[in-house]
Amino acid sequence: MKEFSITALIQATGAKVDASTANSVFTGISIDSRTVKPGDCFFAVKGETFDGHDYLAEAFAKGAACAVVAETAGTKGLDDKTLLKVDDTIEALGRFAREYRRQMGFKVITITGSAGKTTTRQMAAHVLGRRFCVHQSPKSFNNNIGVPLTLLSAGTETEIVVAELGSNHPGEIANLTRIALPDIAVVTNVHPAHLEGFGNLDTIVAEKLSISEGLGPGGTMIVNADFPSLVAACRSKGIEFVTFGKTETADYQGRDITSDGLTSRFSIGSVEVRLGLAGAGNVENALAAWAACSRLGVKAEDFAQALRSLPGVSMRAEILEIGTLTVINDCYNANPASMANALDILARLQARTGRRSVFICGDMGELGPRSESLHIELGASIARAKIHVVVAAGRLAGIAAAGARDNAEYDLQIRCFEDGPSACNNLAEIVKDYDIVLVKGSRSARLETAVDKLKELFA
Repeated sequence: MKEFSITALIQATGAKVDASTANSVFTGISIDSRTVKPGDCFFAVKGETFDGHDYLAEAFAKGAACAVVAETAGTKGLDDKTLLKVDDTIEALGRFAREYRRQMGFKVITITGSAGKTTTRQMAAHVLGRRFCVHQSPKSFNNNIGVPLTLLSAGTETEIVVAELGSNHPGEIANLTRIALPDIAVVTNVHPAHLEGFGNLDTIVAEKLSISEGLGPGGTMIVNADFPSLVAACRSKGIEFVTFGKTETADYQGRDITSDGLTSRFSIGSVEVRLGLAGAGNVENALAAWAACSRLGVKAEDFAQALRSLPGVSMRAEILEIGTLTVINDCYNANPASMANALDILARLQARTGRRSVFICGDMGELGPRSESLHIELGASIARAKIHVVVAAGRLAGIAAAGARDNAEYDLQIRCFEDGPSACNNLAEIVKDYDIVLVKGSRSARLETAVDKLKELFA
């Protein structure tokens, strides 16, 4: 970030301070005392398992210029330090990020949706990076801490920031978009996800569309035309928008779509786009990225050329060759839509190669009262895909396995375990050479450990 005055920070956050801040500046932001550099401003953020106020002395010992702290926090022994006192340090971080974004003048693209946010972000940043100085977060920093940090880590040379906005309760997207103040806002899709916090799909649609509330004059709202509920809700709310998708009415339409599981092809007008990412769902993500890039002057030919060098996205339909195995590492998160996409990849590879398919399945989290019924539906999808072996890790995954067994009209092998570690301990006797293995579950399942175990066994 650029050098900023402490006085301007006080004005942006509404902080109270006892010490003089005349001519005082800071040169960076940190919320982790372990990474504080001389001249940083340390925001004492409180999380579920830590409290940044416990590390104020350490932050100042490392050269912090000032710290933003809660008014109610104890600051004994720090009377000689520049402490900026606020009601809520996380809210203050957001207020400062909004002011920083306003002053810097870079353009902002924000992306939300039930699935595909990270991949769409990386596609857009990769393509735009060939023409502009683009900044994006190194991870899925999509909450009320991550989005401000993404904006604040953009430097003076940054021309475009591409950020994700995530949510699992109503109101979160509206807050984040008012911090980011996007020039372009994208909704990739809407599916049953985080139902524990939202309750139903209509609430999810409303939450995703609230991303438009941060758009300024001349801003562009982009939604998926293949979801009529999104289009209808935009119209009913009077939101101006453009669309992407496969439907003929889409402003940014993908045609002639083909997929072999590992790669896809589609056309934008007369331009063929080759996508080296697994899964038909990534065509949807690519079209969302194309719509955003096009609004910033990128031509279809340049978009297609840039995607040829797009790297894979870690733990999101990531294809790994581990010894004789082909592993689909898709264990970053899971909901019904992303499960369906991952199963489609596995089924296509199974059909193309004739090799045995194994699905290491974790629970889908945060689905509320519909958790069990949606896992039963997942089981039916497993049977329709004719997956050979299901390894269930967790109670809900076990329900999916039972649903698969009830619907399978073929010899389906099922092994159920209490949790991920138990499943990992038995993979040696389940997975065989030349299997195609899909590893997928919600973050709570921590199935990246299963991928590590497969590397240990087969690499």
